[in-house]
Amino acid sequence: MTRRAHALLAGVSARTRDAVPNPTHVDPRAIAIDTRALAAFRILAASLIVADVVLRARNFTFFYTEEGVVPQSVATAMTADNAFSIYYYTTDSTVIAAFFLLTALVGLQLLVGYRTRLATIVAFLLVVSLDHHNPLVLSYADVLFRLLLFWGIFLPLEERWSIDALHADSTPRATVTSLASAAILAQMIFMYVLNGYHKTESGLWTGGEATPLILGLDNTTFLLGEFMRNVPTLLQFGGLTWYYILLFSPLLLVFRGRTRTLFVALFLGGHATFAVTVRIGAFPYVAIAGLILFLPPSFWDDLEGLVRAGPLARLEAYRDPLERAGSRFPAFSYDRPTVDRVRTGVYTVALIVAVGSVLVVPALGHLPVAGFVDDDGGPEDRIDDRAEALSLTQPSWAVFAPHPRTTDRYYVFPAETEGGETVDAYNGRELTYERPYDELQKQFGTYRERFYMNDVRRGGPGDVVSESLAEHLCESWGDEATTLTHLNMYVVSEDVTLETIDDPDERDRDVRRFYEHGCGDNQPTAIDPP
Repeated sequence: MTRRAHALLAGVSARTRDAVPNPTHVDPRAIAIDTRALAAFRILAASLIVADVVLRARNFTFFYTEEGVVPQSVATAMTADNAFSIYYYTTDSTVIAAFFLLTALVGLQLLVGYRTRLATIVAFLLVVSLDHHNPLVLSYADVLFRLLLFWGIFLPLEERWSIDALHADSTPRATVTSLASAAILAQMIFMYVLNGYHKTESGLWTGGEATPLILGLDNTTFLLGEFMRNVPTLLQFGGLTWYYILLFSPLLLVFRGRTRTLFVALFLGGHATFAVTVRIGAFPYVAIAGLILFLPPSFWDDLEGLVRAGPLARLEAYRDPLERAGSRFPAFSYDRPTVDRVRTGVYTVALIVAVGSVLVVPALGHLPVAGFVDDDGGPEDRIDDRAEALSLTQPSWAVFAPHPRTTDRYYVFPAETEGGETVDAYNGRELTYERPYDELQKQFGTYRERFYMNDVRRGGPGDVVSESLAEHLCESWGDEATTLTHLNMYVVSEDVTLETIDDPDERDRDVRRFYEHGCGDNQPTAIDPP
């Protein structure tokens, strides 16, 4: 072999060692987070808080007041006994609206990075409160967001691009390496690995058929989804790729430099695809916020270089005015070593307890030693009791897993009026069990309504969820001339196969009644489908 070839192989070997370090050596760079990534995470998380409040406000009366379908009695019945929510101290719609506004304002405070740690703590408590105020409209996105925001409490989110950074006397650190940085990165890895593990149980995922079937569901597919379902081969390849990168997601901690950036880009591309094809709420955006934390310093250096050299360079002219505006905010500083030591000690103890209860114990529950933590009255039960109040327990992370849903659903609520008519009280039409829309996702005004209807279908304890919606419809339907006397709730399910993705008329259909209700003093009675 020539000297030149030896040199080439040596160079390749060195670059490989840099990208994939020795697994027996724990490199602190694996859990280091660039402070620019922390700032970007803070800005995106704050934007999600504000956007969520605005989007929820569209259904303010229907979902968040006593006049709606989830009064406080229903909300508390569907949450843990010790669940925390500031909304539980009032039923006044004006006060509830004020809490909404307060949440948005704290989100803006977090966005600009003013008193950032305090803003993060308050934002977390307000997010938890709002989630507990209506637990029937939540999804995995809300769970992941709560967990990421919680870990953010222990991280210096204010280090860059913030008002706090303008007030700081010290130079910002390049990266942060701590137990907290390890925890928030591990949170993302835990979610991905567990979801990938669940998917191994389904031949649809391991065979590549899952993604085409998912995009065949009309009640979740939107935007580019209808176009994408016409290229099933590409969907199969994409689904298999996603399945395998989930299983190999721990490499997010192993890779370094631009190799890590490329691997992160695969995840970002997957979530961006979800955002424009399936109506699953904020999950893609929350996951993207978490993935930003993995981007290494080389990415941020390259990005800054592109900004300075590209058309965005003109934005530099706005930097000084913004910094002057930010500097006008009053600065608060405590030059008391004792206070600092106590505060640091409290944060350290809280972080250690949180890592053990939120990450370590749930992870052990999926290992062969799970019996150690699963016994009644054991450590897991005691820890869960403490974490439930703030909804910091880990879910199963079974997103579209283990078996992807292959059933389209829509709802028909046959109702009888005093005048003897029979109507569909859910879709506002003459009674028929045919599809209300070609694209079933149009049946729901917002994506949260779809999550809510899943809970209506399940009923809740004593059918309290179904009963609350039925009573609301009885009271709000029509006028005196069309008062409802009886109402039933049906779910119509269509089995989606690869052959019937584009032909709903050929699907096997099942019509199931799951609730009967008598309006006012009327006794419940069955209204059979034609």
